[in-house]
Amino acid sequence: MRTIRHLIDTRAETSPEHVFLIAPEPNLTLTYRQLKADSVTLGKNLLNLGLRKGDKVSFMMGNGYQTAEILLGTMYSGFVAAPLNLLAQPSHLAYVLDHSDTRLVFFTADQREKLEVAAKKLQRHIKLIQIDSDARTLFPSCEGITDAELPEIEEEDDALLLYTSGTTGLPKGALLSHKNIVAGGQYTVLAHELTPEDRALCSLPLYHINGAVVTAVAPLVSGGSVVMPHRFRVSTFWELISDYGCTWFSVVPTIISYIQSATDIEGKNLDLSKLRFGRSASSALPAALHKAFEEKFKVPIIETMGLTETAAPVFSNPLEASKRKYGSPGRPVGNEAAIVDKNGKEVPRGKQGEIVVRGDNVMKCYYKDPVLTAKALGPDGWLHTGDLGYMDEDGFVFVTGRIKELIIKGGENISPKEIDEVLYQHPAVLDSAAVGIPDERYGEEIMCCVVLKPGCTATEEELRSHCRELLGSFKTPKLIKFLDDLPKGPSGKIQRIRLRELWSSNRGTTAQGG
Repeated sequence: MRTIRHLIDTRAETSPEHVFLIAPEPNLTLTYRQLKADSVTLGKNLLNLGLRKGDKVSFMMGNGYQTAEILLGTMYSGFVAAPLNLLAQPSHLAYVLDHSDTRLVFFTADQREKLEVAAKKLQRHIKLIQIDSDARTLFPSCEGITDAELPEIEEEDDALLLYTSGTTGLPKGALLSHKNIVAGGQYTVLAHELTPEDRALCSLPLYHINGAVVTAVAPLVSGGSVVMPHRFRVSTFWELISDYGCTWFSVVPTIISYIQSATDIEGKNLDLSKLRFGRSASSALPAALHKAFEEKFKVPIIETMGLTETAAPVFSNPLEASKRKYGSPGRPVGNEAAIVDKNGKEVPRGKQGEIVVRGDNVMKCYYKDPVLTAKALGPDGWLHTGDLGYMDEDGFVFVTGRIKELIIKGGENISPKEIDEVLYQHPAVLDSAAVGIPDERYGEEIMCCVVLKPGCTATEEELRSHCRELLGSFKTPKLIKFLDDLPKGPSGKIQRIRLRELWSSNRGTTAQGG
């Protein structure tokens, strides 16, 4: 039975005192036995609050002891976990709260103002519960709630609802079943040969599929453990690996860049003897950065690729160094993959087409969006990723571009439309188009091309300040270029690829900032 409950129950029975989770800041550990007991307690208290099987439970907080317990305990109990992205702009946060049908949100004090503002925009009531993410217990014991029995759950039951940016500007919710989530964990274990002795360092947030499945669910499958600090910090990265005996870590290229440029391990008496590998995902890892990291730290990096829609893992390079290929996220692991033309027909090896995948890890649907689901998921189960690439004779996939126009900055999916809509709110802006441009640190940065209204003026810094106020610093364009007009096709659609070509051929005239 591939459910989160079955995984936790099995580990609680076979290795009850084995440590599953270590939370460094409060110095707390969580055994498999405690995880099961706490999951039951959480579930019964949620039932007592009036929630029923399949209801959505959200959390808005950084990583931590209780964050992990809420994520796993919610799914264990038959509810659907719907994490909230801490980087979401206010309008998107309100949209997700409403669209997800979430009934209850756990949050920490630092998120109160942002969450309450968003919740007030809704036409229905959502229960908000402020918690301490470092607390040992979230609810009292189950005493007095004896009549509340957890519902039965099956493989196809909904488990996780994660929102990711779409090309329309509004987030889209990928709905994943228990089977999808467990398969994602199984494929991670298969790719990296994880065992009960392995211990992951979780550097990515649990509101991302990578953090949720790769570093939280995969250890459940392998019977291993995970170290979960509040957030990634360059200053403590190697120390955590040394102090807690981590055998692997999962990061994104941006983090690899930060570590490569800002840290050194020479002369620090660190014990990295148990560290087997690092795992890179979410966006392409530049080959030069890949090699430089490995040469400096003598730690192999396994490049991989996954999607929110596939419970993270799709491709992975082998552990054996001689079989890995720089510049490729690897070969399919667990699931099937193919490269197809516009008609869905598989193309010969070496020829470019769209990357499609199929397997037990592929999502059920986009929540409440049958039209978008039908476009992405074929009747034969193939998921159209929107990524362009080719497959070589050895079965390795190489990503060459994207059909969809998402910007991927530091592993975060950012919709160009989201940036455009904010700039359109400025009184001087007539037209706007955001695109992703290459960046050594983030993989991609944001460039906006802007057309001003006749007779109006605006400075680059004025527009950036406007974006920072509504989008936050992370999504504020690094580059802004003023144009007389934006390139458009016969239908009037902005041709963003031509804007990227313009940047490539004329970098010197583009204003920088941010």
